Amino acid sequence: MSATLIAVPARDPHEEHRAATTLELFFDLVSVIAIAAVTAGFHHAISEGHGIEALPRFVFLFLAIWWAWMNFTWFASAFDNDDAFFRILVMVIMCGELVFAGGAGYIFATMDFSFALAGWIIMRFGMVTLWLRAAFGNPRYRATALCYAAGITLAQAAWTATYSVTAPGSTLFYALSALCFLIEFATPPVAESVKATPFHRHHIIERYGLLMIISLGEVVLSISHGFATLFGEHPAPAAAAVSAAALVIVFSLWWVYFCEKEHLTTVRQPTAIIWGYGHVFIFMATAAAGAAIAASIDVATGHAHTASSAVSRYLGISLAVFAATLWVARDRVTALPRHLMLALPVMAAAFLGAGLAGAPVPVFAALAVAMVIWRAPGRTSGR
Repeated sequence: MSATLIAVPARDPHEEHRAATTLELFFDLVSVIAIAAVTAGFHHAISEGHGIEALPRFVFLFLAIWWAWMNFTWFASAFDNDDAFFRILVMVIMCGELVFAGGAGYIFATMDFSFALAGWIIMRFGMVTLWLRAAFGNPRYRATALCYAAGITLAQAAWTATYSVTAPGSTLFYALSALCFLIEFATPPVAESVKATPFHRHHIIERYGLLMIISLGEVVLSISHGFATLFGEHPAPAAAAVSAAALVIVFSLWWVYFCEKEHLTTVRQPTAIIWGYGHVFIFMATAAAGAAIAASIDVATGHAHTASSAVSRYLGISLAVFAATLWVARDRVTALPRHLMLALPVMAAAFLGAGLAGAPVPVFAALAVAMVIWRAPGRTSGR
């Protein structure tokens, strides 16, 4: 096999007009399927009054889906040469992720990872091979790339051992899984401390923005279900009213998230690490808000086994986490006037208070509009 086929050169981190590729967008499509399945499971758990019991499963699976996406995204930003071998390896990763995504609903219900483990091994094979290509073709980044390859391999070995010795969903399972995630999350900071990979800042900002759109899509999907109740022999105007209020919420989340073009202000650690890792709570909270809105629609149509006030707690906490984490990841390190710097922390407290008080969805819509007016007056990221 020729050196040209094995090696993959580093990309220029200052390359102009760097945009997401169609292969990256194709990769995101697999993430859509997995996120939708996990969010649907959480929605039904909330509607049935078992949201608290299902929350650890939702968090666990969302972390796993996001981590697969994040591993590929940051590698591609630094070393995507778009040759045939790169494309094939990405498709291998996509194959493994689809094995996992196809069973996401079943996994959520049972925490049985028998076939999902096979999917993860397939994904790891693709990612490790990509990092070995980067090591072979870039002497400057060889130690970093080998560190990534070793960390991913160690993490997969730990997961395999965890699945082999614990019962699905048991306390021991979650305890050992936490250790596995610790290995996962420690790998990038350790590897980047050797020598930072040449990721493209604006490309990463765009990729994260695209995953945010996917997360917002979970809210939009829930909203569409509410409007769907207007059709048929027995319309449900109350459910449509919930969807109308939720539409204001999702528009507001989009507005506030994308109001700053320079979302990641520097490539330096630890700012880039906090921004990159912190986003999982933004994505997760947005998807959880979609689950809560879907459950609110179930309440309005009489298909839920819980009270509206109970569902509101999930919506309020989700929106509070969104606002608070966006402040930590972005606003905290952005040069803003003091009154704008205070907007998201104060609104996070307001969302949390409304949720604990069991406020209806229109109250959250009003608070979301207030968040936009306060945090993003006349600010647009597209100019």
